[in-house]
Amino acid sequence: MNDDLQVGTDPAEVGMDPARLARVDDRLSRYVDDGQLPGFLVTVARHGRLVHVGRGGFRDVEAGLPVETGTRWRIFSMTKPVTSVAAMMLYEEGAFQLTDPIARWLPEFAETRVYVAGSAMKPVTSPQVEPIRVRHLLTHTAGLTYGFHHAHPVDAMYRAMGHEWGTPPGADSAEVCRQWASVPLVFQPGSEWNYGVSTDVLGRLVEVVSGQPLDEFFEQRIFAPLGMRDTSFGLRNGDDVPSLARLYGAVPGQPGGAATGYAPLDAMGEAAHHKPAFLSGGGGLVSTAGDYLRFVEMLRRGGSYDGGRLLGPRTLAHMVTNHLPGNQDLETFGRPLFAETPLRGVGFGLGFSMVIDPVRYGVVSSVGDYSWGGAASTAFYVDPVEDLTVSFYTQLLPSSTLPIRNYLRQLVNQAIVT
Repeated sequence: MNDDLQVGTDPAEVGMDPARLARVDDRLSRYVDDGQLPGFLVTVARHGRLVHVGRGGFRDVEAGLPVETGTRWRIFSMTKPVTSVAAMMLYEEGAFQLTDPIARWLPEFAETRVYVAGSAMKPVTSPQVEPIRVRHLLTHTAGLTYGFHHAHPVDAMYRAMGHEWGTPPGADSAEVCRQWASVPLVFQPGSEWNYGVSTDVLGRLVEVVSGQPLDEFFEQRIFAPLGMRDTSFGLRNGDDVPSLARLYGAVPGQPGGAATGYAPLDAMGEAAHHKPAFLSGGGGLVSTAGDYLRFVEMLRRGGSYDGGRLLGPRTLAHMVTNHLPGNQDLETFGRPLFAETPLRGVGFGLGFSMVIDPVRYGVVSSVGDYSWGGAASTAFYVDPVEDLTVSFYTQLLPSSTLPIRNYLRQLVNQAIVT
């Protein structure tokens, strides 16, 4: 695959119909034409061969700057799979076991209490029955949460400390972990699934275990071996700011209705113009479609790309297996909160969601199709059955605004003809 995302394969050579693939762009372009999406870029590859790159709209609507193949995107929670891979690289070196309590390296979590009842101002708590273990961070079963959920008293405690869509100014990963450890867990570790800051804490664990800041570990151990030259925590010195797409937020319509458009979120978006104090393993990276495609192809190929092997195939297979007890889906075992995947018919492994029941999921898909997405509506998935990777980029918060992730699967899968 080329860095500039030049399609070099006729889709028919890998069993895909080019006329049917055009439906992907047609549907996404309607969102742009209807004023619901500023712009987009989508990639489709099968058997490791790039067969489709679609783009439309603008990376900056007000400035009239179009989406380009080299456009940089805030990938937010698509950072999480990178951090999960980093942790499992250390696991493969014998640095820890998945069952190890994280307090061995992050002692601030040893005495974190667990919410039982009460308000954010006067919570009733109990001690941990089960310690937070490494696997709890990887599976989002640690009892940690996000301030932006607005669903639980502990969420409000996060917001009161400055943790909603960001973190307190100047606080690094060690400090934010101390802050999160000072408030109760939402539930006993391992007892439920809740989307939260678990992968940020995992990023801190990577730092402590490896002895390196997270950006250095990523650069030396992941980005350099994969040839990912345009991925970093925020823009680097010398990076062209206009190459970074502008961040937009959906403008709500009538109560309970669909969004009616979008507006710039410059105060939030400008945080990515420079390297932040907090290197968020859960959401801090800026990347390009070409770079992230290398990472996704590494996953599809069982842990290596262009000679750079990060993981063994068995480790990766373990990561993309459903780890929820009894093969439950997220709707059954998890809390019905905002997340980067539909919940029905979908399980969760070590850093990835995966389709475990396509009928219950309600979308044409393969069992074992694994994925994740980001808060600004970016997404990717890998279909091991069809030997397929798909990635999508835009900059629209929140990711629940439009059902793009479901449309991607149905429109790409209908284009597979052999």
